[in-house]
Amino acid sequence: MTESETTRLIAWSSELREAHTRLRDALAFVRAGGADPQSADRDLLLHCRGFCTALDQHHRGEDRALFPAIEAAHPELAPVLRKLSEDHAMIDTLLTALRGAADGGIARDDLDRHLDGVGAIMESHFAFEERQLLRVLETLALDADPRDVLGRL
Repeated sequence: MTESETTRLIAWSSELREAHTRLRDALAFVRAGGADPQSADRDLLLHCRGFCTALDQHHRGEDRALFPAIEAAHPELAPVLRKLSEDHAMIDTLLTALRGAADGGIARDDLDRHLDGVGAIMESHFAFEERQLLRVLETLALDADPRDVLGRL
């Protein structure tokens, strides 16, 4: 294996960690209410939608491209990958509720509770995923654009 091939393989683990960091940062930004207090309601709605879309795209890319590649190379991880996909479905339900709450103009305290719920589940999911998959991703041969697989946030 050449040095460039090794660098590309190891980059998948880095790409996953970086995607998770960007999503954590996006959630923190939404929780902070956006950048401009003068337009907080409009910004909050916009940032909630953007965050929901980014997290959804991240999970869809994993389900569509990353997890099948991992399972092909490591069939013993099929139960872990099923658990992660189940988490994705649960998070999708929470994101749907968050979008509905943001679109419905609910009170900031209620919206914060939705954000806390999504954040807690997201953090648990990311930690489990990283514990289970980072080592595998260091050797995974997947010829795809990381932005297509892990999201474009």
